[in-house]
Amino acid sequence: MDCLIHPTYFPNLAHFAAMVNSEVVYFEVCDNYQKQTYRNRMEIYSANGKLSLTAPVSYTQKNRQLYKDVKIANDEQWQLQHLKSLQSAYSMSPFFEFYIDDLMPLFEKQYRFILDFNLKCFDIISECLDLNLSISVTENFDKKPEHKTDLRVLVNPNHQPIKFKPYVQVFTEKHGFIPNLSILDLLFNEGPNSELYLKQQTI
Repeated sequence: MDCLIHPTYFPNLAHFAAMVNSEVVYFEVCDNYQKQTYRNRMEIYSANGKLSLTAPVSYTQKNRQLYKDVKIANDEQWQLQHLKSLQSAYSMSPFFEFYIDDLMPLFEKQYRFILDFNLKCFDIISECLDLNLSISVTENFDKKPEHKTDLRVLVNPNHQPIKFKPYVQVFTEKHGFIPNLSILDLLFNEGPNSELYLKQQTI
């Protein structure tokens, strides 16, 4: 199948499972930005349970903007804060040290637009997972696309797509398995086995 999906901030497992099981992935880049979605938010597993990390953006509901035009509010040291949260959550995971150097540029360089940053996150994660996906971007907004599986609903945190097979997480013994977190949770815990895990999930 071909899928139509939003590029998000370190996409969750539902996004990546959909992408690795698609022939062609179409990134939606022509839609209007919406708040309180995964466009600028990822969820990780901290010592206290699920933790949301949000990249701040300059956006108001009064002035509707295209997703690709929304700027990151870089006056805050949000990248440093997110990096410290990841270090605290995953420093004891099996593959943290193996991948963190590849991810560091995302926390050291400032990006102007959230869409550009999200696309770069996807590129680096794809390199870490050694994925070879066929990627295209939309040229216009299509409310009811044909010949593609429309998975843009996955950008909504309230949408629960599937029941994920449990894997060992750093704090499993403390809080149990937490499904559908950021791809970073799977990467740091499963490493090279991540792609196989994703291919075994059905969206």
